[in-house]
Amino acid sequence: MENKIDVEIIRIKGNHRDTVMDKVIREYPFTLYMNGQEIVTLLCTPENLRELAVGFLISEGFIDSFQEVSNMDLDRERGTIHIAADVREKPLRDRLRGKRTITSGCGKGSSFYNVLDSSKSRKIKKIVGIRPETVVQLMREFNRHSELFNETGGVHSCALCSRDNLLVHRDDIGRHNALDKILGWGHINNQSFEDKLVLTTGRISSEMLIKIARRGVPVVISRSAPTSLAVELARELNITLVGFARGVKMNIYTNFPSIDF
Repeated sequence: MENKIDVEIIRIKGNHRDTVMDKVIREYPFTLYMNGQEIVTLLCTPENLRELAVGFLISEGFIDSFQEVSNMDLDRERGTIHIAADVREKPLRDRLRGKRTITSGCGKGSSFYNVLDSSKSRKIKKIVGIRPETVVQLMREFNRHSELFNETGGVHSCALCSRDNLLVHRDDIGRHNALDKILGWGHINNQSFEDKLVLTTGRISSEMLIKIARRGVPVVISRSAPTSLAVELARELNITLVGFARGVKMNIYTNFPSIDF
């Protein structure tokens, strides 16, 4: 299934008008079932759906690791995935199942956590030092991978990186989905997160930071701004938070000693 479609539009430039074909990002309803129970319907792009499902379920606390997943049955035509998982009973999780929080995500995204979930996140013990020149280099490479954005202008992007290389890049109409896709890729491919960086085009809000903090990622870099609660949580969890990383400019919000000037 294509992640974009062609539509006829009228393009106006000053007094000039043309009828042309333009590419529009496809919005795809994707319903997750776990052990026979419907969990959520995500609005996303129709690619990397297994990664999205795994990333979402771990982010929201339905499973603790990919090792708990015994089977994934993806039906692209119906927009569903049925996941069988061997999970321990969690009374709090089971009590909150079906209760969603309206987040600051694009299109009022749904989430099953609350800000108190930050208490389940690990404080970063090992600082990952990084030079501003490295941030600039990684963001330049990151921006070059955003072909879908260049074609449609309708997606956010996220990447998981080492200090030297971009490991995986994913796009989605929602910044939360793009983040869950790269985190899901990391879990499926048995990656360690403790020495990695997350790059994103989207705003860093508290729920984005908590998804990242749960994996122990020490550095988050965004082309956009953080929120006040994200900054507060990053300080508490010892996460290096960099915003407005555009060209050779950037703002460092937390963990100043980790930036090697």
